[in-house]
Amino acid sequence: MGQKKGPPADDTLEPKKRRRVGFSSVDAGVEAKDCIKIYLVSSKEEVDAANSFCLDPVDLNSFFEEDGKIYGYKGLKITIWVSSISFDAYADIAFESTADGGKGITDLKSALEKIFGETLVASKEEFLQTFSTQRNFIRSMISDGEVLQHKASSTSDVEAIRMVMGKSAAGPLYSRLVPLVFLLVDGASAIDVLDPCWELYLLVEKKTDEQGDIYNILLGFTALYRFYHYPDSSRLRLSQILVLPPYQHKGYGRYILEVLNHVAVSEDVYDFTVEEPLDYFQHVRTCVDVLRLQKLDSVRNAVNLAVSNLTRGKLSKKTSIPRLMPATRVIEDVRKSLKINKKQFLQCWEVFIYLGLDPVSKYMEDFVSIVSNRMKEDIIGKESGTGGKQVIEVPSEYIPEMSFVMFKSSAGEATSTVQVDENKPTQAEQLQELVDERVNEIKSIAEKVSQHSTSVVESS
Repeated sequence: MGQKKGPPADDTLEPKKRRRVGFSSVDAGVEAKDCIKIYLVSSKEEVDAANSFCLDPVDLNSFFEEDGKIYGYKGLKITIWVSSISFDAYADIAFESTADGGKGITDLKSALEKIFGETLVASKEEFLQTFSTQRNFIRSMISDGEVLQHKASSTSDVEAIRMVMGKSAAGPLYSRLVPLVFLLVDGASAIDVLDPCWELYLLVEKKTDEQGDIYNILLGFTALYRFYHYPDSSRLRLSQILVLPPYQHKGYGRYILEVLNHVAVSEDVYDFTVEEPLDYFQHVRTCVDVLRLQKLDSVRNAVNLAVSNLTRGKLSKKTSIPRLMPATRVIEDVRKSLKINKKQFLQCWEVFIYLGLDPVSKYMEDFVSIVSNRMKEDIIGKESGTGGKQVIEVPSEYIPEMSFVMFKSSAGEATSTVQVDENKPTQAEQLQELVDERVNEIKSIAEKVSQHSTSVVESS
């Protein structure tokens, strides 16, 4: 059967034009930290001012989408002002245009409400009015609080005030501070304002305006939880502490610590601890505690004995390196007298040993050996050289992050026969890095303590 043929092609006709298909670019989004600026202001004149205090949030991206980005906006710029008078907030949102580029359009209002909640006001005019209508916000909130300490000078008039959840306006006040906690405290979560075991300690300064009226500003605060301790005592644990950024590095954080230490001792709690302290706070805390511990005879005697043992001979010639730890009775005396628990006391102990070395250069090698030995035991374990279960990561295409081998090794047997990436630091290198950091921290604290002691002697 013959095929049906079409009409012959006409060479004179133009070739048929192909349809061009265009692809719109996928919206890459913009990271929240790149388009949002947050300012802490104390007056309406500071709003839009070039010298307003700009906050540096720990992680803005965590409040936006799963990847921390904002989608659907071109030329997006968000400016947020937070009042340090009433802690109300206003967000000015500006952009050129919106379009769904495949990832949708981010709901900015709901995202910002996750951070600021009910403190976010609707209009700029309303926000500006709060500087006058809410002028006495802090003063009214703390009116039923307990004044613990009063520190007056020619330049400032500061009070430390305690407020207990459920028995004062502590709950409503803390609710207004939560946005700053989220923005400025790494990994923070809100406390339960209905739990009466939570206590707020506020640092407040009295101010006088141009008309001679007195008002209060909040410098900083901390949240503590009071645990029951059998049979008839309690334990204090610091959970959150924040000195507002404009007032940081002026000694207010240290002053709050001194107030809390006084509360712990005067109320004879079992101990006073801190929940996962950040490095900078731990540095300040250790400086404060070393100065307190210097006044205890039991600590001074124990330090003298430990330093004497360290300087008696080269540790490299000994079969084992001693830890030179304080006696149990000294640790207990510190807890009872100053409410410093064992973990914190041992942080201070190595600073005392270092301060006792004379000259430091002669005994520094042995001191570093003691610190290294202690850290090795704390991190790796005392029985690191004996047999035990070993877990080793191995290369695999099947869920790489969950691929490992576990086996039991005998004493003296090599703990690893699996080749590892030579570019990764060895366990010994990682340990040495931690030891170097710890020794530098000890030196820094010792220097600050020595300077403080010298200034006290000179002024007396």
